[in-house]
Amino acid sequence: WGRREEKGLAVVNKIKEEGGIASFHYMDITDTNSIEALFKDTKELYGKIDVLVNNAANVALKDGRVDELTVEMWDAIFESDMRGTFYTTKVALTYMLENGGSIINIGSMASTNGDLSSTAYACAKAGVDMLTKSVALQYGKKNIRCNCIRPGLIVTPENDAHVPQVLKDIFLSNIEVNRYGCPEDIGALAVYFASDESSYVTGQIINVDGGLNSHVPTVAQFRELGKRTW
Repeated sequence: WGRREEKGLAVVNKIKEEGGIASFHYMDITDTNSIEALFKDTKELYGKIDVLVNNAANVALKDGRVDELTVEMWDAIFESDMRGTFYTTKVALTYMLENGGSIINIGSMASTNGDLSSTAYACAKAGVDMLTKSVALQYGKKNIRCNCIRPGLIVTPENDAHVPQVLKDIFLSNIEVNRYGCPEDIGALAVYFASDESSYVTGQIINVDGGLNSHVPTVAQFRELGKRTW
C-alpha cells in the first residue's frame, strides 16, 4: 500500500513473477478513512490480518531547530509519522484481536539522541518508540506482539545519488562495520518479527545501524588521531 501507485504495482508484478502473492492498495497515511478502507479490503481479500509494518513516514531530516520550526511544519510531520502510526495500529488491533498478530514499527536512530536539526522528526520517532512499548504491554496477553526497528543510514538505488558523499563519510567513520546499510538489513529483521520464530520477542526496540549508537561519540575523532583515548 502507499500513494505511489505505479511503483507499488511494479513491486506487485515482480513478486507475482517470482511466484509470490501480492496486491497493491492506494492509501494516504494522513487520511483516516483511507487507512480504514485499506484494512477492510485486506481482510476481505485475505481473510485475516496477521502482520502490520508501519513504514510510512515524512522523512523531513532537515526540518530544523526548535526556533526555526513553524506549527504547520511540526503538525505535518507528526500527522504522518506519529498520528499515522498510531491510527494504523489502532485499526489493525481491531482485526488482530480475533487471531493475534505482529506489529512492526519502523522508527529511527534520530529518536536516540539530540541533534542540530530534525527536531520534529526526532520527536515523532521517539513517540513511535513509546507507542511500541505501550502496544506490546497492553495487548501481549491477547497474542499481539509489537516491536520497533530503528534503521541507521540505509543507502538504496533510489536515494544513493541524493545522499551527499560527506554524509556517507561521516557515517562510515562512526559505524563499526565497513559498509552502509541496505534495505535487506531492515527487511530481514522485519521478517523475523513477523514470523513465529520471534513469538517470545515483544516490546523491543532494535537498532540496525552498523553499531552507530553503541559507542561514545568521540570514536571517529580519536580514530583520525590514531589514538584510542586522550
